[in-house]
Amino acid sequence: MLKNLISLLNALNANSKPNQIANSFCIGLLLGFLPKQNLFWFAAFFFFAFVRINKGGYYIFLLTGSFFAPFLDHLFDLLGYYILTFEPLQNFYAALLEIPFIGFTKFNNTIVMGSFAFGLIIYIPFFFLTIFAVKLWRKLIAQKMTNPFLQKIIAKIPLAEKLFSE
Repeated sequence: MLKNLISLLNALNANSKPNQIANSFCIGLLLGFLPKQNLFWFAAFFFFAFVRINKGGYYIFLLTGSFFAPFLDHLFDLLGYYILTFEPLQNFYAALLEIPFIGFTKFNNTIVMGSFAFGLIIYIPFFFLTIFAVKLWRKLIAQKMTNPFLQKIIAKIPLAEKLFSE
């Protein structure tokens, strides 16, 4: 976990594009909201683990989304129930259940469908909010962290020496 945090801080201060960092945050949050006991989650998790994104941000926001998901379960349940009982899509859902292995994704569970839909709904606003936050970080905080006086103070902290030596 510590390596992921260091990777995230390096990416925030590096020359990488803010939209790449924001995308990893959004993907991690989307997967964090999803319940973990289904085939869709495992397939998406392993797919994004091998895709070239900022892994530190991905894993940290996966854990963040997983922490907040139980508090949002009621919202996920209501949203999933609305989507799954939407009359024009009933035949489509029935056809999906006839396909082998699709049932293992548990898309017909209201919390799974609701959390996935919620993650998709907030993806774009969170993406732009994160881009703004990364730019703000680089403009205000990253410049202050390059201050030699501040670096000397941080270097004297015993834990900081171990963190930055990796």
